[in-house]
Amino acid sequence: MDLKEIASILNTRFDAENFEIVGMNTLKNAKKNEISFVSNSKYIKDIQNSHAGAIIIDSVNAQFIPENCVALVVENPYWEMAILSKYFTPNIEDLDSLEPIIGEGSIISPKAEIAKGARIGKNCTILAHVYVGSNVIIGDNTVLYSGVVVYRDCKIGNDCMIHANSVIGSDGFGFATNTLGEHKKIYQNGNVIIENDVEIGSATTIDRAVFGSTIIKKGTRIDNLVQVGHNCEIGEYSVLVAQSGLAGSTKLGRNVVMGGQSATAGHIEIAPFTTCAARSGVTKSIKESGLTFGGFPLMEQKTWLKLQAKIARLLK
Repeated sequence: MDLKEIASILNTRFDAENFEIVGMNTLKNAKKNEISFVSNSKYIKDIQNSHAGAIIIDSVNAQFIPENCVALVVENPYWEMAILSKYFTPNIEDLDSLEPIIGEGSIISPKAEIAKGARIGKNCTILAHVYVGSNVIIGDNTVLYSGVVVYRDCKIGNDCMIHANSVIGSDGFGFATNTLGEHKKIYQNGNVIIENDVEIGSATTIDRAVFGSTIIKKGTRIDNLVQVGHNCEIGEYSVLVAQSGLAGSTKLGRNVVMGGQSATAGHIEIAPFTTCAARSGVTKSIKESGLTFGGFPLMEQKTWLKLQAKIARLLK
């Protein structure tokens, strides 16, 4: 879209040189032909290093926009970003793409549906009632059990196994809210990347990114009924046990273990080789590796166990 057209959609003043915008992105990753936004003052520091061609921003922070970038000044940048995200979302299916490519030795159930533009590697097994969306790429020796859904543009590596009724690449839970309490959907225009040798249990959901990718790194094991939010990154050989959940933009290091029904708040990082016991709640980043935590509020597991023992004695 032309930047002038975008300004018209956002109902904001435009008196800069017009040029084409090809997509939306974060401040850190945006290119000269992409548009970004700032809705929180803590990201002001990222503006000077951003390569975005235009930034949606409020009048208070517009002064920080550099000369080589166009400021689109609005009252509520997050709300306006949500409005604009719909214009850059692709079609649900690419009906004009080429027919899917199926590798040698792969077995595809006649009851499975493979959308145009998809590519499936060698020796894969795709069972009944699986849906593989447009432009999905699946590596060699991967198995998708019945009812698995892979939304468009997602990538799955070699030697993976995804069990029945799991969903890869559904929209993350993202919306903006205005002063009237109304909600506006933020279209999730990224994807999910699953690296090699990953196993995912039944009825698990892995949300696609708003921008960029939700990433599940090699060797990861994910149990049944697990929720992975948008833009999360799960480190190599991590283990997520049943009913655990990661809020958006959580980043797990290598070999992190999340016990059953444990959960994280969004935008935090957990150091490699950390274990979070069952039902623990992680609300802040964990920076030291190799520790085991439990409880809520989170504390080291041995401390939490001692605390529970003392509470039990008080109640006698």
